[in-house]
Amino acid sequence: MNGIINIYKEKGYTSFDVVAILRRKLGIKKVGHTGTLDPEAEGVLPICIGKATKVADYITDTKKVYRATMTLGVTTDTQDHTGKVLSQKNVTVSKDAIEKAIASFVGEYEQIPPMYSALKVNGKRLYTLARQGKTIERKARKVMIYDIVVHEVEGIHVDMSIACSKGTYIRTLCADIGDKLQCGAHMSKLVRTKSSLFSIEASHTLDEIDTYIQEERLDEIMLPISQVFNYDKRIIDTRYDKLLYNGNKLSQACVMHNEQITENKRYSVYDEREKFIGIYQTVIIDGQMLLKPIKIFL
Repeated sequence: MNGIINIYKEKGYTSFDVVAILRRKLGIKKVGHTGTLDPEAEGVLPICIGKATKVADYITDTKKVYRATMTLGVTTDTQDHTGKVLSQKNVTVSKDAIEKAIASFVGEYEQIPPMYSALKVNGKRLYTLARQGKTIERKARKVMIYDIVVHEVEGIHVDMSIACSKGTYIRTLCADIGDKLQCGAHMSKLVRTKSSLFSIEASHTLDEIDTYIQEERLDEIMLPISQVFNYDKRIIDTRYDKLLYNGNKLSQACVMHNEQITENKRYSVYDEREKFIGIYQTVIIDGQMLLKPIKIFL
């Protein structure tokens, strides 16, 4: 069993809880998630099964989209609604000022990871230190905010969608917006609506997955590994199967239908029987352009 399942992670589960549950239900050890969602967050959590665990990093590295609620005037030690309240202020800023402050964060910005996070510093998880009442210096990291859409501003609550790079903490973004407005803020709700090509509309709860497993229909919702990649397709002539299956580099002559390969480009490579082999990158060696295997899924 190899492929990716688009799970809707509900509140109360850690990302690893979902992995552990699926390992047990499927009787498979090779199961992995593609980007942590906090227990109180919900939404899209693509789960890789079998050989698809090799593409987990690829999915993790792609753009994410979130729907978040930011509450102004209240700061917490976790930067979300689960934490201890640190300060409260009356919010007097206008809707226009709120929207301008939010818009100023679109683009690349340096974000300091929160203490309550799974990041390691000197071998220790930050949240472990935070629970001990310790705060240590953290290096700011560059993150990319591709877009923020404000859906509604109702009193102190701001409903917005954020498209961002991997490693972005939405609760920290909310706290930073609050600091800019000089009233403070925290994240009171978070739903991941998209991760790579996986959308919330096509996601499935664990209960729904149970039904598919019981009815032996899981293959209906499992995305093949090949569909994760958006590279041009090249088919290798069966005469070169030995080279292909041994992980050798391949020349232009190996490609069927005389389809050209071009410099500095990646391709999804298949054998003549339409079996997906892996991702190849063109390289030039001794003046000859070759397809070099980057990731193989045999």
